[in-house]
Amino acid sequence: MDLPKFLLGDNTDYPNGIFIVHTEYPRFIINLEDDQVEWLEEFSKEDEEELATEAESLIEAAVAFYDREVSRYDD
Repeated sequence: MDLPKFLLGDNTDYPNGIFIVHTEYPRFIINLEDDQVEWLEEFSKEDEEELATEAESLIEAAVAFYDREVSRYDD
């Protein structure tokens, strides 16, 4: 199955949560309500250093994806 890079998700147990799932390495879920990130990967110390520099751009891309998706509903 070919998955998109980002998925938008919600859950009635978290009515204010806005979840973005990043499906490529490094996989993560971010809740845009409070900017909490849950990484779905195990990282070595070396990976953590690289991740620190990459994480900001990945999170910005997730927010841009959300903004794009929401703008399509407004049209």
